[in-house]
Amino acid sequence: MGVSVESEDRWALRRVPGELASRYISSGSWEDRTVGDLIDSCLGSDPSRTIRIWSKTHPFNGTAGEVYELARKLAGALVSIGIGAGDVVAFQLPNWIEAAATFYGCAILGAVLVPIVHFYGSKEVKFILSQSGAKALITAERFGQHDYLSELAEIRPKLPELEQVVVVGRPPGGCHSFDGLVQEGNPLGEPAKVDPGAPALVAYTSGTTSDPKGVVHTHRSLAFEVKQLSGLQSDRNRPSLTGAPVGHGIGMLSGLLVPLYRGFPLYLTDVWDPPAVLDAMVEASISSGSGSTYFLTSLLDSPGFGSKHSALMGVIGLGGSPVPGAVADRAERLGISIVRSYGSTEHPSTTGSRHTDDAFKRTHTDGRPLDQVELRIVDDAGKDLDAGEAGEILSRGPDLFMGYTDPALTAQAIDCEGWYRTGDIGYVDCDGFLTLTDRKKDIIIRGGENVSAAEVEEALATMAGISEVAVVAAPDSRLGEHGCAFLRLSPGAKEPSLEQVREHLAKAGLARQKWPEELRVIEQMPRTPSGKIQKYVLRDRLRRGL
Repeated sequence: MGVSVESEDRWALRRVPGELASRYISSGSWEDRTVGDLIDSCLGSDPSRTIRIWSKTHPFNGTAGEVYELARKLAGALVSIGIGAGDVVAFQLPNWIEAAATFYGCAILGAVLVPIVHFYGSKEVKFILSQSGAKALITAERFGQHDYLSELAEIRPKLPELEQVVVVGRPPGGCHSFDGLVQEGNPLGEPAKVDPGAPALVAYTSGTTSDPKGVVHTHRSLAFEVKQLSGLQSDRNRPSLTGAPVGHGIGMLSGLLVPLYRGFPLYLTDVWDPPAVLDAMVEASISSGSGSTYFLTSLLDSPGFGSKHSALMGVIGLGGSPVPGAVADRAERLGISIVRSYGSTEHPSTTGSRHTDDAFKRTHTDGRPLDQVELRIVDDAGKDLDAGEAGEILSRGPDLFMGYTDPALTAQAIDCEGWYRTGDIGYVDCDGFLTLTDRKKDIIIRGGENVSAAEVEEALATMAGISEVAVVAAPDSRLGEHGCAFLRLSPGAKEPSLEQVREHLAKAGLARQKWPEELRVIEQMPRTPSGKIQKYVLRDRLRRGL
């Protein structure tokens, strides 16, 4: 049950071992329908459901039927300019209705979608378009201070495979107008018939390393992920406002796919402005704050946050970045039930908790393996470890990706039995709950002794006045590395001294060797599109003496 020959030729993707493929098919985890079929079924079943976009420049308040008609017209228009099933189509758009129509339209066309985060610059965009071999790009004229067309003019001559560019706004010569195309296009009648084992999506990792990696998902792995995440969220009965960009996996799933599958209205915003989000929650009687920790803490820290908002939030799921216990405890005190989950672009929903689980387990662990997901914890030699012993997390399941666009990376990451080496460190307790403790690269090697950055961050997160913390390795001529703590303070909080930080860590029971040896207070952490702190940016600042 492999992917199409064309796809294998393009990216040399892996083949799922026969026993696993048979298991996934017999269990119903893998189906024969495509992502286009799934979208057609969901949008067609309830065309009256609301789709709303909060935006100062491109607001939208309409129905699923209107958006699906726009998507079908776009699909037909793309066919008229030479784009068909199996072609790679990239899009770089904010959370506008055109982004939803592009995603849905390309899916029913059977194209391979390449979402690009809307604030990526020309360097990242050129890399993604070139490596993916995109035949078409759908982009915006501008958004905020971002001039997409000026950047595109610089890189397009270096992209010989990019044949067509469609622009939301005023297109320059050699490009198509989005509005003009859909006005003239004949709606596509039904979803294209494509191999469900073929690539459906190439999601580029969000930059925790300096070069993005193209993660290839098939129709089967993506469709199962939608069902998997929908099941995990079954106890959330209130629609939620999504601020994560749909060009990233978290925004794509939570904004465009999971609510669609669950029969919910779709609510998105193109700018994450906490006061505006709080107002929207009250106006529409909706929730928000799920996703990476930042989306929750930014709302809790907003001066306008109150009991009417916590009542709307009710139940919140956090994942995509570390979740300090102090954050979960704070939310619980406000009456907000927290669950944690763990996954990645490569394996989106690996573990998770439910709101009915033990309070400590759901707030201080990353949950149990989800349906059909298998986990192993191994040491550096690949030997399986016992419960409670920390090692590298290996995973596999029906929603595991099919490989990277770079075959060499695929070979490094996935073995012949289908196990994915996550690069994350954690342990499983006797009840089967996973606790993520670190990434290999987040271990600070101080004088030959390993220090867990996550352990120090967890302790510092409980210190008064600290809203967010990231601990990274700083160069040290004597020890090789030492810890540097970057702090984002709560509004009005006084900057702590290094001595005060050390006193706090001593009371928390951390050994002296683990204490940071310098502090940096910053207003904003550098982030990936999903809200995860880009630690490599912080490390680079330290190396360059900034």
